[in-house]
Amino acid sequence: MSHLQSLLEDLRELEKKIADELSENTEAFGYKVKQGRVRFEKGIVNQHRQLSKHLKVYLSECTFLQLLVSPVVYSLIIPLVLFDIFIWVYQVVCFTVYGIPKVKRRDYIALDRHKLKYLNVIERFNCLFCSYGNGFIAYAQEVASRSEQYWCPIKHARQLKSVHSRYHDFVAYGDAEGYAKQVQQLHESIDNDINQ
Repeated sequence: MSHLQSLLEDLRELEKKIADELSENTEAFGYKVKQGRVRFEKGIVNQHRQLSKHLKVYLSECTFLQLLVSPVVYSLIIPLVLFDIFIWVYQVVCFTVYGIPKVKRRDYIALDRHKLKYLNVIERFNCLFCSYGNGFIAYAQEVASRSEQYWCPIKHARQLKSVHSRYHDFVAYGDAEGYAKQVQQLHESIDNDINQ
């Protein structure tokens, strides 16, 4: 195993430990997740309702400009939904033809924060909007990363600020022999990457 592969394994293990640590918060805040649904302990929901900021108070704390630009913020939902439809069609058509495993939206888009009773109706809507937007972008990135791994699994010449999870396994920029040797293996390893 190369030094880079060893470091990537360490990174994956650390990410798993972080996820495990974060999931331990469920007990501290009085809820459990069963069959994908959040269940709060008795009495917690009533406490949450009491902490909800009344709509009049919430709106009074907004500046005029914040209220004025809110339609612009929410208008982003239109291109996101259109992009979502295009990504779905792209996967159904292209991934089927090339035998690339399809990305499951539910693995990336979680719509649950809007159910928190300590949020008012606007905060709940904002949480729905942000959960969908950020989850969709992560979902779209995974679709793009599988496409890139299949069609062009080559690293860039310059270092990027952020890369997707598959990028580190790509062939080095300028490594023609490595590309010739590894491209088929990278095509075939998409299934293996998903199951890790």
